[in-house]
Amino acid sequence: MLTSFAPAKVNLHLHVTGKRADGYHLLDSLAVFPNAGDVISVEPANTLSLIITGPFGKTLSTEPDNLVLRAARALNPTGTGALTLEKNLPVASGIGGGSADAAAALRVLSRHWGLNVPLHAIAAALGADVPVCLARNSARMSGIGEILAPAPKLPNFGIILVNPGVHVATPAVFRARSATFTPAATFPAAWTTAESLAEALRHARNDLEPPAISLAPVIGDVLAHLKSLPGCLLARMSGSGATCFGIFPTPTAASTAATHIHQPNWWHWAGGLYEPAPTDI
Repeated sequence: MLTSFAPAKVNLHLHVTGKRADGYHLLDSLAVFPNAGDVISVEPANTLSLIITGPFGKTLSTEPDNLVLRAARALNPTGTGALTLEKNLPVASGIGGGSADAAAALRVLSRHWGLNVPLHAIAAALGADVPVCLARNSARMSGIGEILAPAPKLPNFGIILVNPGVHVATPAVFRARSATFTPAATFPAAWTTAESLAEALRHARNDLEPPAISLAPVIGDVLAHLKSLPGCLLARMSGSGATCFGIFPTPTAASTAATHIHQPNWWHWAGGLYEPAPTDI
């Protein structure tokens, strides 16, 4: 069996910088990957199949348009294998879970099938967030999300993710936002402390946060709770929501602060960023 980890993607800021003629919005974002995620595995089989397990598995279907199966067929239309998706991340929650799963499927199946093909173009055809999830490296995203550049050097900060268990549809969030656009953020080449990172991020924002809160006010409650936690340096929504994050001085500080989260319907995770090992697929 081969496995690949599909970490969550968190947008530390998200500016809507413009809109293309085809209706797609242009974005500027600094994306990072916490060490929380789903797992894709594959075993030899005579057909291509997918089963979904994990705490959020029941909220997904294995219909033919599932993004994992779409990734498999895009990579090799005649390929076979028994895929398993361990769904640990909330679904449709603004942290790139589906895109991360598709990217992990491309990685693990290219190894399983012994293919030596460039995966970026296939990833981009599956969705704007799939290329950044394919690499799993902190990155500056632009265009509709498919144009990637290296991120500034990041400190070893801690992060808490909180999802209140509500879904907000991305198209609805974009419709609810004002028509104004925000220039791309300006950041230094590196941050040496979590405090300096948080200070820089205060001069940026998530343009989708206010419209998302208007559609799902509980997001505002999550942000207020994160800000109240000991050691929280910054709280913000990721992507189009509803998952929010808090930045903390260290991963240990984040884990300690997370013990103060007791809301029964809120999923949460605390720790540091994903650090791939040389053997990771």
